[in-house]
Amino acid sequence: MAQKTPAPKITHLPPVEPRSAPPAAGPAALRRRHWGLVLGLVVTVLVPVLAVGGYLTQIAQPQFASETSFVVRQAETGAASDMLGGLSQMLGQQSAGHSDLVFDFIQSPDMVAKVQERVDLVAHYSAVWPGDPLFSVPPDVLIEDLVAFWQRMVRITFDKSSGVIRVQVRAHDAPTAQAIAAAIVAESEAMINALNRTARYDAMTDAQSDLDAASQTLRAARERLLAFQARTHILDPVADIQGRMGVLGNLQEQLAQTLVEFDLLRQGAAASDPRLGQMDRRIAAIEARIAQERVNVAARDVTGVNTDYPTLLAQYEAMRVDVEFAAEAYRAALAALAAARTQAARQQLYLAVFVQPTLAQQALYPRTVQLTALTAFFALMLWSVLALVYYSLRDRS
Repeated sequence: MAQKTPAPKITHLPPVEPRSAPPAAGPAALRRRHWGLVLGLVVTVLVPVLAVGGYLTQIAQPQFASETSFVVRQAETGAASDMLGGLSQMLGQQSAGHSDLVFDFIQSPDMVAKVQERVDLVAHYSAVWPGDPLFSVPPDVLIEDLVAFWQRMVRITFDKSSGVIRVQVRAHDAPTAQAIAAAIVAESEAMINALNRTARYDAMTDAQSDLDAASQTLRAARERLLAFQARTHILDPVADIQGRMGVLGNLQEQLAQTLVEFDLLRQGAAASDPRLGQMDRRIAAIEARIAQERVNVAARDVTGVNTDYPTLLAQYEAMRVDVEFAAEAYRAALAALAAARTQAARQQLYLAVFVQPTLAQQALYPRTVQLTALTAFFALMLWSVLALVYYSLRDRS
């Protein structure tokens, strides 16, 4: 019979005393670090925003903008110039590449100096100096500082896909802004014209140089041929050989006719007939002459300087080919020079201005609201970063 397990004894736990509630937090109070953050906010954000806004509204002079747009185009070439070897490609590159040149030229010190000659930039932009130091230059400004200021006041955008260049010029009055933009267009056109002149000069110079070289080559080849004819006393070895071959052919014809006559005579005459001997001697003489003529054609010195007909003919043919090749090159150089003259008469590159320099009626710059908002945004970002860095260092310490 299975034994019963005794039931577990129930023990009573002592009562748990309730814990005392934590003391209630007191009212928040500004501490020194909080006042530091507020002071940093004022110094980092409020003061710059007020300074920028005050400068733009009270000190900065109004600026008028003039805009213009243009593109560098290349003249279309006809099929005739393409057949002559693509001379148009020799005279210029693609228009997009020249647009890059114009884009860089507008920002260069050379452009600033040329516009300074047309419009007194220093006098205009120094008129408000030193009242508006950010948007003006001193009267004794150096060219390097003037170029840096120019790149601030002249904004250029370039669309590489279409080659369009857009220029915006800012000045303290609308007519001056328009005059500066017009000067930029004029100087850009002058630069393009200079490229055209250089391309035309290079093309004409190269074509003339090629023609001179071809002419000298043709003259030298003809002189060598004339010297050869004077040395050998043979104007045309081919014609001379043909004459000798005519003699040889005549002898062979006589030999054949004599052989036929000899065979006929031998059939009807006696063996002691003197005509047979005479005809036999004639045949032997003709055969000897034919053999001698063949030797003359193949190995005889015909010029007195150990030159046989095969060597003479090889030299003559080489010189004749040189003359023909030089004459063909000379004709091609003449055609290239004529094509270069035709292309030089055209304007290969030109500046197509499709937006003339505008005359502003309202001062749009400086953009007070935009610049003040950007200043506030970046100042607030700076203050936030500094605050986060401060609290991060404080928590770790």
